[in-house]
Amino acid sequence: MNTSTALTLRDPWALVPSLGNLDAYIAAVNRLPMLTQEEEVRLARRYREHNDLEAAGKLVLSHLRLVVSVSRQYLGYGLPQGDLIQEGNVGLMKAVKRFDPSQGVRLVSYALHWIKAEIHEYILRNWRMVKLATTKAQRKLFFNLRSLKQSLKGEATDADSHRATLTDREIDAVARELNVKREEVIEMETRLAGGDVALEPSTDDSEESFAPIAYLADESSEPTRVIEAHHRDALATDGIARALDELDARSRRIVEERWLKVNDDGSGGKTLHELASEYGVSAERIRQIEAAAMKKMRKTLAAYA
Repeated sequence: MNTSTALTLRDPWALVPSLGNLDAYIAAVNRLPMLTQEEEVRLARRYREHNDLEAAGKLVLSHLRLVVSVSRQYLGYGLPQGDLIQEGNVGLMKAVKRFDPSQGVRLVSYALHWIKAEIHEYILRNWRMVKLATTKAQRKLFFNLRSLKQSLKGEATDADSHRATLTDREIDAVARELNVKREEVIEMETRLAGGDVALEPSTDDSEESFAPIAYLADESSEPTRVIEAHHRDALATDGIARALDELDARSRRIVEERWLKVNDDGSGGKTLHELASEYGVSAERIRQIEAAAMKKMRKTLAAYA
């Protein structure tokens, strides 16, 4: 397939298989031709000036191999490469949307930042150990600690450098390099070096098969949980009764019929239209009365709590 053939397709995405077959996807995007600078500028202007979505699609298509390349840099975090590529593709689309060809920069350079940013966000949202990596410095530490460890450990393999614990001197060096506290380096190093522990036991039926789920404490017996349960029970009984007493007769009946009554067949209470027919008003009027009653009840319950 030559460049002109690829650029005349009405649906450029037809060339790319689903990410469900990752090997086929990567092979397909690596076969797609790259755009020349003149073609890239022409397509970018068509999209920017005329909102030509076909041109935007061709720009994205020609840079999918870049996303695959970037995704390989983040395989060490234990997340599926297909998911990393998917997130990187989102970043690529954002880059194409904002790309200005008049700046004299190639799209590959401009898109790199957006691709990495989306992948970073995905890892931070999903990786088990980085729920606390919220500041800019912590993120920088998280994404650079592995490579810094490898350079500090010299000729060690990537796996060995990941497992090896940093010395005090190396911790100080990393802290200076990334402008973070040494305590943060130690904490992140501990979390990166940790392993996953299965809560459930393995499938083997031997008597020696144990897992944390077998000896974790029952939270329902924990004192604060007991107090919370009593509090919820009080709100559900005395609190609701007191809140209903604050309503006028019509509002109270509407709330009770809508939310506190259960039919013999187990279904919920009456509909807005059924109550509207009883009171001879519109369903919207019943909804307004119900909303005002609920607001008043919430205030009473808040005071009771």
